Amino acid sequence: MHYYEPRDGHGLRHDPFNAIVGPRPIGWISTRGAAGALNLAPYSFFNAFNYTPPIVGFASIGQKDTLRNIEQTGEFAWNLVTAPLAQAMNQTCAPVPPEVSEFELAGLTPVASRVISVPRVQESPVSFECRRTQIVQLQGASGEKVATWLVLGEVVAVHVAESLIKDGVYDTAAAQPVVRGGGPADYFTIDPQQLFRMFRPT
Repeated sequence: MHYYEPRDGHGLRHDPFNAIVGPRPIGWISTRGAAGALNLAPYSFFNAFNYTPPIVGFASIGQKDTLRNIEQTGEFAWNLVTAPLAQAMNQTCAPVPPEVSEFELAGLTPVASRVISVPRVQESPVSFECRRTQIVQLQGASGEKVATWLVLGEVVAVHVAESLIKDGVYDTAAAQPVVRGGGPADYFTIDPQQLFRMFRPT
């Protein structure tokens, strides 16, 4: 067994932590600043945390434009990254000033949401419209604050392409979702061959 304590370093070429906790959905988050500028950015620490009400969240390592926009407006949209959108998503990682729209940078189309004022990615087959519920600055076991903020939001509206609903069930594999894991540049997709079912004991 390779053993290490994170405070002393991992001794490997790449930190295995976020490769072990994977694959993870990508938090492709669209926001609007108080002055109206649009922002679109992917976050690799993203997931769902509650059914009723549905709550999703992502972690911003550092005080980035996305975090500041949500602090100002209280709204954001999550957009599913699919295999055809992988390169466009990667373009939205670019370190550009707040006034530069990643929608334009990646050749994507902002489309109006129904409940919130923040646009969604028109090319994405699934989007959540979200209202901020909590922003929590993380801290270590010692109680010392770290420069990472957990942003949680209630999903107040859902958009799903009809083609992804089969007999009333959302077809995860048909969407070709891109997920994050592995080394510094590793992504994965999901396909039907990976599917197996287990039902809970009764």
